[in-house]
Amino acid sequence: MSPIQRTWKINGKPVKVRAPAGRRLLDYLRDDLGLIGSKEGCGEGECGACTVLIDGEPSVSCLIPVGQLSDGTDILTIEGIEKKRAGRLLQQAFLECGAVQCGFCIPGMIVSAYALLLRNPKPSAAAVREALSGNLCRCTGYAKIIQAVRLAASRLPASAQKRK
Repeated sequence: MSPIQRTWKINGKPVKVRAPAGRRLLDYLRDDLGLIGSKEGCGEGECGACTVLIDGEPSVSCLIPVGQLSDGTDILTIEGIEKKRAGRLLQQAFLECGAVQCGFCIPGMIVSAYALLLRNPKPSAAAVREALSGNLCRCTGYAKIIQAVRLAASRLPASAQKRK
């Protein structure tokens, strides 16, 4: 299979992509670009550890071949989210609420939570639970994670919500 050549926007910066069409997005991000925040947990799209935002939607990068993404695709990883106010608020809230133990699932949780806050800046516990339903955590349990997302949302000023 011949390599694809595309330009994507990754974490706000244009990136010229040249890779075999069948290469997994997760491998391209980690191995080629050094963006190692997204993890491989299951390799089957069931755990959420590799979640990134593709054109604003949470997506499991372990299932996406790079050839499936078109020119101009906008990808946001945990490394890009941590530079945004809502991303920093989420990280701080996870620490304060004790929503981190081993930390393996946390990047995917924060990416999914960030996408939720873009759509719903004041989510209910049920909305948070639904938004995180594709992310597994085996250590912490979900009560503290849901609490952390809601705490971060409560701290996000209305004036900053459009710039998250």
